Amino acid sequence: MDVATFLANNTLAFVLCALVLGLLVGSFLNVVIHRLPIMMQRDWRAQAREFLELSAEPAATFNLVLPHSHCPHCDHEIRPWENIPLVSWLALRGKCSSCRASISGRYPLVELLCGLLSAYVAWHFGFSWQAGAMLLLTWGLLAMSMIDVDHQLLPDSIVLPLLWLGLIVNYFGLFAPLPDAVWGAIAGYLSLWSVYWLFKLMTGKEGMGYGDFKLLAMLGAWGGWQVLPLTILLSSVVGALLGIIMLRMRKAGSGTAIPFGPYLAIAGWIALLWGDQITSGYLQFAGF
Repeated sequence: MDVATFLANNTLAFVLCALVLGLLVGSFLNVVIHRLPIMMQRDWRAQAREFLELSAEPAATFNLVLPHSHCPHCDHEIRPWENIPLVSWLALRGKCSSCRASISGRYPLVELLCGLLSAYVAWHFGFSWQAGAMLLLTWGLLAMSMIDVDHQLLPDSIVLPLLWLGLIVNYFGLFAPLPDAVWGAIAGYLSLWSVYWLFKLMTGKEGMGYGDFKLLAMLGAWGGWQVLPLTILLSSVVGALLGIIMLRMRKAGSGTAIPFGPYLAIAGWIALLWGDQITSGYLQFAGF
């Protein structure tokens, strides 16, 4: 019996493998979340200097691989056994092995969340192409959500490849028929684009960024146009509630910008997994 056959016939083994894989991917996502915005900023600066015909700034290699991970306080290079997801952070008690400076608890939380979400996707879909595709989408949504929280930025380098991947997987009808996926991408972009311009014409302010348009288009490409109403509704409700809580906790004013990308990502993920059940349950509750 080969590995694929074993995992297909053993749900628990598949879920545990997805959990471990998710923990490992979560460790890499921490690197992406931290480094990708810096890489984008450096690229923007280089393009600006080239446009202004200024000499290029000398810069050391900085990408998702190099330099190796190190402590920001003492530059101690993180050794392989100090980079085991969850385990190393717990063993080190959340401190650098060299200078004993605190290591943010967000790193193991991202790893744990990625592992749990991956395990659930494996359990929900079973050993299938749907599970594999949904794992990639889940990891991408988690990374872009955390980047948006930190920088109010949704990187095209994550959103656009996932948009095209959604159309590709739906060429084979994994989540929606291809025509529904194409119209989902179109309707997803145009719906928020219309809201953006309507709000700007009425108030003279920008209510959201172009990254939100692309993110909703990407979700439409994965789930078809049918997931868009539920995604918009859920993201609006969750965004309003959590936004108020965040503003109260931070004691910030009503004009404080709040990233909308994470709410779209959460709502879209929920709609893709449980959209039909939520919609049918609501219609039954409403008496239709």
